[in-house]
Amino acid sequence: MFSVAQAEAWVRSTAAVIEEHAAALTKLDSAIGDGDHGTNMNRGFKAAVQRLDGLEGDQDFGSVFKAIGMALIGKVGGASGPLYGSLFLGMGKELGDASEVEDERLAAALRAGYDSVVARGKAQLEDKTMLDAWHPALEALDAALAEGRELGPALDEAAAAAEAGMKATIPMIARKGRASYLGERSRDHQDPGATSTHLILRTLADVVNGR
Repeated sequence: MFSVAQAEAWVRSTAAVIEEHAAALTKLDSAIGDGDHGTNMNRGFKAAVQRLDGLEGDQDFGSVFKAIGMALIGKVGGASGPLYGSLFLGMGKELGDASEVEDERLAAALRAGYDSVVARGKAQLEDKTMLDAWHPALEALDAALAEGRELGPALDEAAAAAEAGMKATIPMIARKGRASYLGERSRDHQDPGATSTHLILRTLADVVNGR
């Protein structure tokens, strides 16, 4: 089972992790983007935590993820804000007024969030974007749950798959976003969006596993 309390803990922990890795994310983005991914993500997740702090009473997934999504859209510059915002809005729409869901429902919500990112960004696999980390992670999560694994270990497998997907972006040539302007010069650089995706999924696994 996955609860609203865990969802809020996930976002609060993610904010701390993003802050810790902000400089590294910005360094990655400086090589092939605008050089602001870490700064923007840090600002966005701080805003998301503030939005959570302002919620009153018992919450459901819909209201929590909507608050997070709107905060990210409002505070994260560039493409990342609308994309990550769409992820959380998609999850909130999928889970609605529930406050606790079965493991498969969480996986379905992550998939709905992913679909919202695809619809918003129009990217495809191997375009050297965050999708290259999200897609294998969700495939691994679905497979692990189908084999009967508990949510914590299943999310560990998803995080490992996200890490592998993140590293697989290094030899790719960017075909979407600011990095695509560089053509061949975008090769041999790790995609910052795939990197932040790995951090977000690893943090989700850590929260669910109580680490």
